[in-house]
Amino acid sequence: MSEAAVSQAASGRRNRFDRDHPRYKWVALSNTTVGMLLATINSSIVIISLPAIFRGIGLNPLEPGNVSYLLWMIMGFLLVSAVLVVSVGRLGDMFGRVKIYNGGFVVFTVASIALSLDPFHASTGALWLIGWRVVQGVGGAMLFANSTAILTDAFDEKQRGMALGVNQVAAIAGSFVGLVIGGVLSEYHWRWVFLVSVPIGIIGTIWSYTSLRELGQRKRESLDWPGNITFAAGLSVLLAAITYGIQPYGSHATGWTNPKVDAGLILGVLLLVAFCIIESKVREPMFRLSLFKIPRFSAGSLAVLLSAIGRGGLQFMLIIWLQGIWLPLHGYDFVDTPLWAGIYMLPLTVGFLLAGPVSGYLSDRFGQRIFASGGLVIVACTFLGMMLLPVNFSYPVFALLLFVNGVGSGIFSSPNTSRVMSSVPAHQRGAAAGMRGTFQNSGQALSIGIFFSLMIVGLAATLPSTLTHGLEQQGVPAATAQQVGSLPPVGSLFAAFLGYNPIGTLVPPSVLHHLTAHQQHTLLGKQFFPHLISGPVHQGLVVVFTAAAIMMIVGAVASTFDGRRARRADTDPTRADA
Repeated sequence: MSEAAVSQAASGRRNRFDRDHPRYKWVALSNTTVGMLLATINSSIVIISLPAIFRGIGLNPLEPGNVSYLLWMIMGFLLVSAVLVVSVGRLGDMFGRVKIYNGGFVVFTVASIALSLDPFHASTGALWLIGWRVVQGVGGAMLFANSTAILTDAFDEKQRGMALGVNQVAAIAGSFVGLVIGGVLSEYHWRWVFLVSVPIGIIGTIWSYTSLRELGQRKRESLDWPGNITFAAGLSVLLAAITYGIQPYGSHATGWTNPKVDAGLILGVLLLVAFCIIESKVREPMFRLSLFKIPRFSAGSLAVLLSAIGRGGLQFMLIIWLQGIWLPLHGYDFVDTPLWAGIYMLPLTVGFLLAGPVSGYLSDRFGQRIFASGGLVIVACTFLGMMLLPVNFSYPVFALLLFVNGVGSGIFSSPNTSRVMSSVPAHQRGAAAGMRGTFQNSGQALSIGIFFSLMIVGLAATLPSTLTHGLEQQGVPAATAQQVGSLPPVGSLFAAFLGYNPIGTLVPPSVLHHLTAHQQHTLLGKQFFPHLISGPVHQGLVVVFTAAAIMMIVGAVASTFDGRRARRADTDPTRADA
């Protein structure tokens, strides 16, 4: 036998050993956990760091023309992740899940380097960051879509729930951990917010290329270009319209009456309808609509979408509540509130980290249905509890509600993931993971439009009169106070979201200079603006948490009554393609 043949045979023996080795599944779990953490931490790390980023590039985020930059800094990553996660999951089925996953580490690392090296300032610097955040989202989608499928291939049914539970704990906890990391790093320099991902990305790239092996079934098919294009275009247009629907239009507090926004919503829906028609006709569809015939998959996907919307709404509302009201009322400087908001939300992450793996283990032994539905019921109860809290709450009670909310989310996540992924045929797990990821990422993006709009509508009803009256009491002339009060409430909302006191920007300096030193100190101090918006914001929070609780209950019902046919679908995989 030639030397080359001997070397090839030895390589094959090593690969077979790696694949069959009992430690391989743990290597796969640890690596995919790092990948999921990298992707999801970066979905939230920018949210908490936006004040430092905008100061660093010399852009005032409270100016009306800059709101779009602020929104797209957040939405760009979420949008491309939601759009591409199905496509790259499909590519994983076709060309190898590990291959696409490994490429995700490379793309993500390159984008992180480019983000940290932004050479521009003002609007050009913001566009640079938005563009590379989109590229970073491509890498995140490649990691997100294939990690679940890699684990489903590596673990047997007895341990799959535990493995997927750890993976999903990383995915969801990462979005909360990112808030803390972003707050800490932005205290030093805004570039560190992006630079921190570079060494992790390099290590993950080398590790995944040297340790992961293809275990899944490859299915050589042609790529569904019509489906990919209509899906990407439809979801992009729809989410873009929702994004601009948040912004004021004319004399309206939001842009939902803007003809361009309405046209975008209609066009987005029509493109997605066309996508569904195409997918039912093409031979090798990107989006396996036939999977929705599996009750566990369809019900579990609905629960994922609703839980992601609720979780995203909770995250944004807590930031507004803490940064804009509670922390300043307790003596924290506005510049420090992003860091402390992340720290005070830690009970949410702790609850999730404790419950996620335990829930996966227990659901493998006692069944997944009761955990998947019961977790969402617990989350719904915590939303109702938060509605009853006063704006200036007692932190131990608040922390307990956060902790229980995290426990409920952890109880739900891993059984739901295992239930959904185990219900589909093995050769379609990449597509199924991509579809599930789309629901999760789309829910996160939709939550911004849904809950910000609800909050803005709530503020529009009471904030103008409250703001006008409060300014007049501090000596601001009535004409100026009324002019400030008539401004769209989105500015005040984003000020609270970013931990800003906007009074110095809203009230002209010429007016401030004519006030007494005591009045100036009051207007520009830590407590005037938080006290002013506390009542209107609390009314908005009640609406938001009510909507979130309803979504959780609907998700729990879907998880409970997901059909008796699920067992037959599991035992006869060919049914999934029928």
